[in-house]
Amino acid sequence: MTTPTPTARAVRTSSPSWLERSNKPTLLMGAVTVLIAVIFSIASPAFLSLGNLANLATQIAPVLVIGVAMTFVITAGQIDLSVGAIAAFIAATSAELIATGMESSVVILLACLMGLAWGLVNGYLVSYQGIPAFIVTLATMSVIRGLALLSTEGFSIPIGEQTVMRQIGSGSFLGISWLAWIGIVVFIAGLILMHKMRFGQYVTGIGSNEESIRRAGVNTRRIKMLVMALSGLAAGIAGVMIAARLGSGSANSAVGLELTVIAAVVIGGTDLFGGRGTVVGTLIGAILTGLIANGLTLVGMSPFLTPIVTGLVLLAAIWINMRGKKLSDLVSRLSGK
Repeated sequence: MTTPTPTARAVRTSSPSWLERSNKPTLLMGAVTVLIAVIFSIASPAFLSLGNLANLATQIAPVLVIGVAMTFVITAGQIDLSVGAIAAFIAATSAELIATGMESSVVILLACLMGLAWGLVNGYLVSYQGIPAFIVTLATMSVIRGLALLSTEGFSIPIGEQTVMRQIGSGSFLGISWLAWIGIVVFIAGLILMHKMRFGQYVTGIGSNEESIRRAGVNTRRIKMLVMALSGLAAGIAGVMIAARLGSGSANSAVGLELTVIAAVVIGGTDLFGGRGTVVGTLIGAILTGLIANGLTLVGMSPFLTPIVTGLVLLAAIWINMRGKKLSDLVSRLSGK
């Protein structure tokens, strides 16, 4: 039997553990989510009912769909403030098209293409015109929602009960709504794209050091444009989901959705300044934001207090996220590891 050399022992000793290699903020937010779920389940027996959990999954589905795409945007060092406006524009325009007699399945396809087109507009201005993403999407946010308001004159347009869109919004499979299934499919696709394909590596590299990625022969401008286009497509899908669930399209829908999505992404462990992204963390963030709103409603909290408590909890969650590494180091020292 051979004795390991000192070098071999050193290599074995220095190998990082699973905990050391993991995304600390994501783990912490996962723990916080479980803790808050336990608190709400004690405060309200209805919280863990299958009906409420299915409703919660349906509620967070649009946030998750856009959040997955926003993970790529923020990881690449960009931001997209126009996703809520795009979702509202798509919801209102889809309802208008259906009202003219167009087949709703065709409308769904057109809606996705319209979302993609708005994303390409943002991407072109950011990537090829050099305008900061914050300025571009802030401007297009106003333009896009304004167009929707101008077209609908602020009225909500109903969608017929027998249309495919309404069936998607009200139907379910295996006890889970079709909207939640869409969120699951988008989540899995985003997970593969971010962590298993070169595109995800390029996005992460651009966010951490764009110049080095460019010198390696990667067309960074095209990647950034694709990331913004992906965000627009996701917002288009979410717009269809919102209209399908509500049974109508309104230019006043999805107000503040972009802030909820960005909060979910950052809470989950994606670095707001780029270079680190986690799709799993975005799922946790989406669940946490939806869970807080759902739980506060079940415990009967005043609707006037709900946004205050939600904001304070999210602020605390983001603080924990930003201190994730320091807190994990403290726990390791206290445990003697």
